Amino acid sequence: MTSTPHSPTVEPSLETLVAQTLGAGTETELSEVLRVLVRDVADIDWRLNQVLGSTYAQLTEAARYACSTGGKRVRPLVMAAAHRALGADSTGPIHSLAAAFQLIHTATLVHDDVIDHAETRRGRPSMPRAFGMPLAIVTGDYLFVRAFELAAEYPTSIILRCGEACADLVEGEVLQEASRFDLSSGREHYFRIAERKTAAIIAAALASVAEIAETSAPVINALETYGKALGVAFQMRDDLLDVFGDADLLGKPLFTDFREGNPTLLSLTAYQGLDPRHQAEFEKLFQLRRKRTKHLLRLKELTELTEAPAEVAGEAAALTDRAVRALQPLPQGPYRHLLERLAHGAAERRF
Repeated sequence: MTSTPHSPTVEPSLETLVAQTLGAGTETELSEVLRVLVRDVADIDWRLNQVLGSTYAQLTEAARYACSTGGKRVRPLVMAAAHRALGADSTGPIHSLAAAFQLIHTATLVHDDVIDHAETRRGRPSMPRAFGMPLAIVTGDYLFVRAFELAAEYPTSIILRCGEACADLVEGEVLQEASRFDLSSGREHYFRIAERKTAAIIAAALASVAEIAETSAPVINALETYGKALGVAFQMRDDLLDVFGDADLLGKPLFTDFREGNPTLLSLTAYQGLDPRHQAEFEKLFQLRRKRTKHLLRLKELTELTEAPAEVAGEAAALTDRAVRALQPLPQGPYRHLLERLAHGAAERRF
């Protein structure tokens, strides 16, 4: 039996989502910029919803449900900010592109929930839980198709960049699956996964925005570098929140990576930082295919015996500094400042 997809949920306003993404204090400091970006993200949402309709009502309902649980719209927000930072008076030229990348991101979340057998997504039943496994898989495929329908409005170079980013996503998933329950996989393997699963999409999106704005190669490269660093920092923070976050704020259960045996930078660093006795215990618990709550809590306790949480937080902060430095070729102004704030927010967010 699947639960009803119509569970009552109050969706936060776009203003709230944007302010939360940027962090405390931005409502006053960047109030005018935020008002502009809220309109931009609303326009991108409208364009996205234009392509969700299907001949079959159930597929339309499932696609819309997936997009309503797809996160805080970070990618459209960053794309709109980057486009305006390059001097654009309107984000109209990138609405379809931003909608396409958001659909790609949402499709990957749907498929992740299928792979992980997730019960919830942002406080609501996950797609597999709400609509059943077969329709969830098909809906993810449908979102990918609609994304490339939107991307087809742009030059071949941008379509190819979208395709390459999707290939990176698949490769990242394969790499992650190959290293499940393996604490010997190492840091380099972790970063290869993070760069493909999380960073590739946002890097491709921002490089495409710069291309649409007809900027120079150094600016395209700068935004691509910013996107890569931002994406990996976001993933590292996500790994920390999976263990030390607030499940109510996150809208999903904690300890997914421990439970699924995904070696994150946090677990790899913690494992290396333990004494031999505790290291053996950590490895034995981590490799359990079916973990109980007591096993997950013990893995957290063992992690807290090390400096791993602080080390990973420090590495995420260093990545955001790299992202900010990458923005130097962009013109100074409120939207570049906003991109800088977004980078720091990625390493400091609580959800």
